[in-house]
Amino acid sequence: MTEYSLYLESGPKRKKTMVHVLDLLGCIAQGSTTEAALEATPAAIRAYLGFLQRHGEKVDPLELFTTRVVEHVTEGNWLANGDPTSGFASDFEPLSPRKLGLHLQRLEWMLAELLELVGDLSEAQLLAQPETGRTLHHILQHVAEAHGAYLRYLVGKVEGLSAVLRSVEHTPPEAMPALLTELWSISQTRLRHLSDAERDILIPHGQVTWSANRCLRRMLEHTWEHCLEIAARKMIH
Repeated sequence: MTEYSLYLESGPKRKKTMVHVLDLLGCIAQGSTTEAALEATPAAIRAYLGFLQRHGEKVDPLELFTTRVVEHVTEGNWLANGDPTSGFASDFEPLSPRKLGLHLQRLEWMLAELLELVGDLSEAQLLAQPETGRTLHHILQHVAEAHGAYLRYLVGKVEGLSAVLRSVEHTPPEAMPALLTELWSISQTRLRHLSDAERDILIPHGQVTWSANRCLRRMLEHTWEHCLEIAARKMIH
């Protein structure tokens, strides 16, 4: 039986919590308390396995599995939002070419699903203001901006990236899918050509140390988080 190791980060008094399932890089669960986040984790794992199965990976979302908490970060800044200052041990390991290819393939699938989720929505739906939170258009802008930031943390300046991100800030909803596609093409091309040194390097950025593994982890987790958010929003309406 598969056992998934869980890595937690919690805000003050272990209230808001995010669970990272690093064995399924990109898979996360969230809750208003540590207990709630852990309770949500099995369903989150099954949802992620379902995503992998949809794209041809030989996994079974209905398989029996167990989980085990191996790390719980409760100190640092901006906790429970996906990127604790300390990071996780795997963030600082060298990224092999095989894992890079796997992560980029899954990210490509994820980005395709994100575009599919919003592809049938009208401008009015994308700009509709919910009772709480951001519009769907603002979520897409946020995903694009964060994706660009993670890439820059790792490799610095990337040709064409700044121009696309400037357009993202001001683009109307109907132009967003094309811009996102262009952004992800620039990102995927640059990441596929990481040098051996870039796959191994550790880069201080303020209090945070970045690496190729950390960059890919956050790209996958963050994109998946908002895929789930948009899917849930569509179900409500």
